[in-house]
Amino acid sequence: MSRLVLLILVLMLSACSSLKFWESDVSAGKGDDETVQAAQLQDFDAQVKLIKLWRTGIGKGQQSHEASLVPTVTAEVVYAATREGKVGALDKHNGDVLWRVDLDTLLTGGVGVGGGVVVVGNNNGEVIALNADSGEERWRAALSSEILSSPGANSSVVIVQTQDAKLVGLSISSGDKLWQYETDVPVLSLRGTAAPLVLDTMVVSGFANGKLVALEPVSGSVLWEARVAIPKGRTELERMVDVSTPVLYNDVIYASSYQGRTGAYSRGNGRELWGQAYSSHVSPGYGLGQVYVVDDTDRVQALRGNSGQVLWSNDKLTLRNLSAPLAVGGAIALTDAEGYLHLLSQTDGTFVARTKVDGDGVSVPMAGDGDTLYVLDNSGNLSAYSIKDEEL
Repeated sequence: MSRLVLLILVLMLSACSSLKFWESDVSAGKGDDETVQAAQLQDFDAQVKLIKLWRTGIGKGQQSHEASLVPTVTAEVVYAATREGKVGALDKHNGDVLWRVDLDTLLTGGVGVGGGVVVVGNNNGEVIALNADSGEERWRAALSSEILSSPGANSSVVIVQTQDAKLVGLSISSGDKLWQYETDVPVLSLRGTAAPLVLDTMVVSGFANGKLVALEPVSGSVLWEARVAIPKGRTELERMVDVSTPVLYNDVIYASSYQGRTGAYSRGNGRELWGQAYSSHVSPGYGLGQVYVVDDTDRVQALRGNSGQVLWSNDKLTLRNLSAPLAVGGAIALTDAEGYLHLLSQTDGTFVARTKVDGDGVSVPMAGDGDTLYVLDNSGNLSAYSIKDEEL
């Protein structure tokens, strides 16, 4: 019996637990269970080149199950953090360190950027805001439980989701609590929470109960709720329907749920525009009028953005623990547990480039800007890759 099965049995005996289901011995074709094997990489004729522009160390490495700190890129700066408490700002063009601080705490959520602050969270439920220009600490705020996703921010508020299904609005200037939204907590959920999508007039967040909720950012009043998935099944494991971080394009919000669906929702009122039965535990991507989904077997699919129609599917990376898909430079970028960076054509899903980023693997989503990717690997290094030819 694999350690994954043992973990599930233990968690199902608990009153309220979370499950990070990729914590098993099965990784890239290696494992105790011979019936579960990851796809082996196949050769192909590369159509574009991935060129490493720079690589800069942020802090110590981390285990894949600990990785939850996602880098964020702005106009000129990339912000990144590592689990042992290091937070840094790097020049996005050359990787030079602009500032770096050691917060001396176990970081589990971040990196959020907005309104002149950089925001991270720790395993004790503490939110820490830093000056985006200098790294100087501005304030700390204590919340109810562990923070496992990136906080969001606009010019007025910082929005944080905690592991106990609370969405909290904090003053960006002082960290004072402005409001708190609570929803029910399932017995079992994936270890990790959706990062809130923070706009000037709206905050949208997914929850472990299968709901997508929009709130007014200053007051926290509910604007609308949408049901992405309905829990089904006899066991709590079968009823897990966590909604991942939503994405916005024009006036449409796209979201996926584990053991549920992927759908499109009106930004204005939350009305479902379409829904398809594609389960995913990572955020969808968007580009060229298409929504890109990595399902729970790591099959990559492209859906038409205005209808949900399947346009293409790629099953050559199954069970490789893929990151959330990111549209960049005319391609779809994904990383895996062995540390490979893959590029797929947005047109038909074929492989167009691949490179090895780090032998310890990559476990968090990438940041993108134009035709450049920023990848934080499990060794604690942040790397920038450029796509040489954007014509795919």
